[in-house]
Amino acid sequence: MKIRNANTNDLDSFVRLYQISYKNMEEYAYTRKREIKWYFKWLMKRDEYGFFVAEIKEPVGFVACDANWISFFEGKKLGEIHELFVDPDYRNRGVGRKLLDVGIEYAKSRGRELIELWVGMTNHTAKEFYKKVGFIESGVWGKWIRMIKEI
Repeated sequence: MKIRNANTNDLDSFVRLYQISYKNMEEYAYTRKREIKWYFKWLMKRDEYGFFVAEIKEPVGFVACDANWISFFEGKKLGEIHELFVDPDYRNRGVGRKLLDVGIEYAKSRGRELIELWVGMTNHTAKEFYKKVGFIESGVWGKWIRMIKEI
């Protein structure tokens, strides 16, 4: 597996993988291609150096870590995982964990000591994954659970 920075040439792969990754979880996702394309461009603008893709011959997952994010809760910059998804055919093979680790290391390299993410309340698989790697629940906002980890 190779992990590299995402770039504008990854747009189509991002859209395809995003759609299949959020199948049956659409309440937490953009559902139109133009929205997903906008989201990809927004992630690139937020922090292009924290946006990574995992490849096994072709793209199989993405993580977007934003080290420029200012927490509403702490009032300071932290690492924000805006997005993490893996092609369902490649789940449970360490791809998501490796992508998350790369995102966390990127946030650390930018001097961040805390990382946060938001996960859908009914996305039990993702919540358990994040708990297993040391995130703790830190509040609820509508259908979202905030999870944080000191890094």
